[in-house]
Amino acid sequence: MGVSRAEFLALHGLFLFYLIICSGGAEEVVTIDVRAAKDLLDSGYGYLDVRTVEEYKKGHVDATKILNIPYMFNTPEGRVKNPDFLKEVTSLCKEEDLYVVGCQSGVRSLYATVDLLSVGFKNVSNMGGGYLAWVQNGLKVKMDDEKPEDQKPKEDEL
Repeated sequence: MGVSRAEFLALHGLFLFYLIICSGGAEEVVTIDVRAAKDLLDSGYGYLDVRTVEEYKKGHVDATKILNIPYMFNTPEGRVKNPDFLKEVTSLCKEEDLYVVGCQSGVRSLYATVDLLSVGFKNVSNMGGGYLAWVQNGLKVKMDDEKPEDQKPKEDEL
């Protein structure tokens, strides 16, 4: 009798949360549910999607202001943290900017939110449950399966 993948991920998430609490950083992290996240997005907050580019292209939160900066990358050895995550975010965002941070299930975004708070971001909230909870709640999503304009065939090439 083994542990299901969902049970493993839930236990893993709780363990990681416990580690964050023990390190003293959790008191600053605000985790909100997807309905509260949608309200913030509707009020002008931006959305920082920290999933991989591949995950993002398969579907993402439909938001007016959205950035996709992966917190981790998939490698043959497993997932590794994006060493340029904070540099990429700080090159596009100010510490005062308002952002909801989300991922697939809420774990990577929790880590990302902790890192953002540690470098001075003040108005970042973790979206609990991530994109999966967003979809489960029937909220609007967007797909990015079209090629960018500069990669589409020209009319004379058709």
